[in-house]
Amino acid sequence: MDHTTTTRLRYWPWIVAIWSGIGLIDATQTVFPMRAQDMHHDWFSLFLTLMLNWLPWALATPFVIELGRRFSPTRPRKIAGLIIHLAAAAAICLVSAAWSAGLETLLNPWIDPQQPPFSELWLPKIAYGALTTLVLYAFILTIDFALESRRRAAHQQTEAARFGEKLSKARLESLRRQIEPHFMFNALNAIAGLVRQQRNEPAVDMIVALSDFLRSAAEDSNSPQVPLAREVEHLRQYLEIQKARFAERLHVTVDIPPHLLSAPVPSLILQPLVENAIKHGISKLAQGGSIQVTAARANDMLNLSVGNDGPNLPPDFETTGSGIGIANLRTRLQILYGTGFRLSLRNQQAGGVQVSISLPFAGTQ
Repeated sequence: MDHTTTTRLRYWPWIVAIWSGIGLIDATQTVFPMRAQDMHHDWFSLFLTLMLNWLPWALATPFVIELGRRFSPTRPRKIAGLIIHLAAAAAICLVSAAWSAGLETLLNPWIDPQQPPFSELWLPKIAYGALTTLVLYAFILTIDFALESRRRAAHQQTEAARFGEKLSKARLESLRRQIEPHFMFNALNAIAGLVRQQRNEPAVDMIVALSDFLRSAAEDSNSPQVPLAREVEHLRQYLEIQKARFAERLHVTVDIPPHLLSAPVPSLILQPLVENAIKHGISKLAQGGSIQVTAARANDMLNLSVGNDGPNLPPDFETTGSGIGIANLRTRLQILYGTGFRLSLRNQQAGGVQVSISLPFAGTQ
C-alpha cells in the first residue's frame, strides 16, 4: 500500500464526519425553519437532498488534499499549480452542480408541479455555486496546510530528539573511552613497576584482575546505566588490581545497603572516583590510608559518596579545576540527568577529600 493510499484511508473517517456534519447543519437550518412557517414540501426528500448535496465534496476532498501537497500554492513557480487548482475547482463545481440538479430532478423535494428539467437547473447552480466552490476549495487547502505543517513540526521535533539522543550516546561512549584507557594505562604502569621489582606473583594477580575488569566493562559497554550492584562488582575487581600494587597500604570500606543495589546508576561511576582517591590521596602517603564508599537514599535521590584520609585539596581547587576525571564525570551526569543531579568536591575536617553525588533514585524499596 503506497503513501497516497495510506493517507486517504487515514483521513476518510474525518472527511465523512466533517461533511456529514456540514450537511446535517445545512439540512436542519433549512427544513425546520420552513416547517415552522407552514410551508408545504416533501420534508424527507428535501432533508435527504440537502444532506446528499455535500457528497461530491466529501469524495473530492482527498484529491484536493493530494493536489495541495503536490502543487502547493506557497512554493516557487506557483502559477502552474494555481492553474491546476482552478481547473480542479471548476471540475468540482460542475460535478457538484450536476449532482444537486440531478437530485432535485429525481426527488422533486419542493413538490413543484412544474419541475424544471435537469438542463435548466444545472446551469444556474454552476453560476450560484462558483464562489462557494472557490471558498470551500481554499478552506480545504488551508486546513490541510495547517495540519501538515503541524505534523512536519512534530516530526522535526521527534527527529531532533532522536538526533540529540544519538549525540548524547556518542558523547557518553566517547567519555567512557577516555576513562578506560586512562585506567588501563595506570594499571599497566603498575604492572610494569611490579615486574621491575621482580614481584612476579603480584604482577600475575594484577594481570588476571585487569583482564576480569576489562571483560566486565566490555559487557556493559552499550549500557549507559547499570544496577548499583554491578558497579560494586566493578569496584571490587578494580580494587583487586590496586591491592596487588599497594598491598596493606590500602584499606577500603564499602557501606551500601542491600535495598539500594538495584538502583540504576551510570556505568563506571564509582571506579573513577576511587581511582582519583587513590591517585591524589592514598598514593601520596607513605603509610597508605583508607577509602570509604557509601550509598544512601534521601527522599527521591540516591546519594553516593567516596572519601579518603589523604591530603586536603588546595584552597583554590574550585578555581584551578578538579581534574579530567571529575570533569568527565560531570559531563556524563549532565548528559544523563540534565540539571537533576548534584556533584560536590570538598575537604573533610578530619583530613582528606570527599566526593558526593546525588542522582534521581529509580530503584525499588
